[in-house]
Amino acid sequence: MKTVPLKAILTLGLAVLGPVALTGCGPSGASGPVTAAGAAPVALDEGANHTRVTVAVGATVRTDLHSTYWSPVTSSDPNLLAPTGTPSTSAVPSCRPGAGCGTVTTGFVARATGSVRLTARRTSCGEAKPCPPDQQDYTVDVDVTP
Repeated sequence: MKTVPLKAILTLGLAVLGPVALTGCGPSGASGPVTAAGAAPVALDEGANHTRVTVAVGATVRTDLHSTYWSPVTSSDPNLLAPTGTPSTSAVPSCRPGAGCGTVTTGFVARATGSVRLTARRTSCGEAKPCPPDQQDYTVDVDVTP
């Protein structure tokens, strides 16, 4: 599991949504958690895959996976990190058929302290193009603190 420090995100010049957003991949082997100040929102995408993030109770977590072939992200413990509504899929109208252009967005709210895992899966990386095993699963471990 790799952890992306906030300093690395800011140093790389990646997009930051509010006080904290994880929207890109930090250097491999990075250490130190991404921590949401107070109940700051956290945005995650493919760059957060196989990382650990820390959020405060009350924080919102949004996942944006950039292919319509991804399943919606699910929480391993909805009592800790609860879905905020129905996941949405937005397709890109100008996309060629079978390309999977679009985004699968899922929102959560941190309700109680503990650790939870967010997961999604896909088997296709394009029309008639199976995903290699290392591109099929999306996992992010979330530590919810007081």
